[in-house]
Amino acid sequence: MASVPRTGGQGTPRTPYKSVTGTRKAVAAGFLLPALLLLGALVVYPIGYSVQRSFFDTAGTSFAGLDNYRELFTDDTLLTAVRNNAIWVVFAPTVATALGLIFAVLTERVRWGTAFKLVVFMPMAISMLAAGIIFRLVYEQDPDRGVANAVWVGVHDTFAESSVFPRARPLPVHPLEAAGGGAYVTKDPVRAGESAQLPLIGVPPAQMPPDARPARTAATAPGGIAGTAWLDFTRGGGGKPNVVDPKELGLQGLRIEAVKDGRVVASTTAAADGRFVLPATADGAVLRLPASNFREQYNGVEWLGPSLVTPAVIGSYVWMWAGFAMMLIAAGLAGMPRELLEAARVDGANEWQVFRRITVPLLAPVLAVVLVTLMINVLKVFDLVFIIAPGSAQDDANVLALQLYRSSFGTDADLGIGSAIAVLLLLLVLPVMAFNIRRMRKEARR
Repeated sequence: MASVPRTGGQGTPRTPYKSVTGTRKAVAAGFLLPALLLLGALVVYPIGYSVQRSFFDTAGTSFAGLDNYRELFTDDTLLTAVRNNAIWVVFAPTVATALGLIFAVLTERVRWGTAFKLVVFMPMAISMLAAGIIFRLVYEQDPDRGVANAVWVGVHDTFAESSVFPRARPLPVHPLEAAGGGAYVTKDPVRAGESAQLPLIGVPPAQMPPDARPARTAATAPGGIAGTAWLDFTRGGGGKPNVVDPKELGLQGLRIEAVKDGRVVASTTAAADGRFVLPATADGAVLRLPASNFREQYNGVEWLGPSLVTPAVIGSYVWMWAGFAMMLIAAGLAGMPRELLEAARVDGANEWQVFRRITVPLLAPVLAVVLVTLMINVLKVFDLVFIIAPGSAQDDANVLALQLYRSSFGTDADLGIGSAIAVLLLLLVLPVMAFNIRRMRKEARR
């Protein structure tokens, strides 16, 4: 007897349930099962275990309640990490997105825009570890090694006078004494027709001016004051104090001032062989070597010091991710209706008005995507801070992801605190993810 297919309420035959794509429910579940198992093992289980572990003490045997979470907001090191994370979330995505927007808009108007985009995007091909090593070298304190300080010192020395002989000083037997503020003066006034002696020590031979010549004793100047300023040090020994020996070099460029009653009446600089001449107005004056001769050479900015280490690391992050923001925003610009821009220009709007009132509002969805993506990314930044910040400043540059590593695997590991930090990071990411999902659904309904 032939079977009759079952029918629905309207007399239509019932068929086994299929999804929209025509796949049977059981088959779809079979294909999804391995992915669900991996998701549960690698994501759901660790999250659940971390939440549970965060309520226990270091050993994991005693229930600690909210003590671990309370310590997150009372311990100074953990508070620094929370504060630095807030700084990262506010500034790093904002600056990277703003630069990406500027680059994307400006490169549309230049012929070599594609090459510029390639150069800006290239750092994305570098790993965080490699970028950290690069910027650790960029921020080196020594201007001969660190690019940032090499540029900064070059600019500073262009507008500010550099010292000639840092750390140079006289010996007690020399005819010079300290005058306060880092300057030195002769112990006795000088007289016209006499030869003044200005010996100093403390200048390494490698720091002597390259044009310095062997010092020569100055002949007396009729009606004026002649003298010699030299490095009173003979390599290998054998020299005599206050005597110009054949192997001793002149202090070329040393500034000498004649001071009477607290007023500078004459000044000059020593020649390559250390000799100098002052006019007759210096008669009876005290010779002063101003502190500008001996000031420590400018060594740049301490980029990785306690006060600047966080902005310095954020700068390296922006260098890497500004290209990512630029490419996404450039894609949004490519799909923008050009007739709106042209209509605004025809109506008399200038370029700034077009950018502010037309371009930015139309790019708002893309900017939101970039901003939210970077916010999620900076919440878990670890590599750059760990590599760039030196050990002495790592506490000042600390962030939650780095503190999670230190609390979980450091010498004083506390898995309860580490788990609490992991849960805190999850709670911080969830609102951003929820906003992103809601925005994506709203875009899909349009």
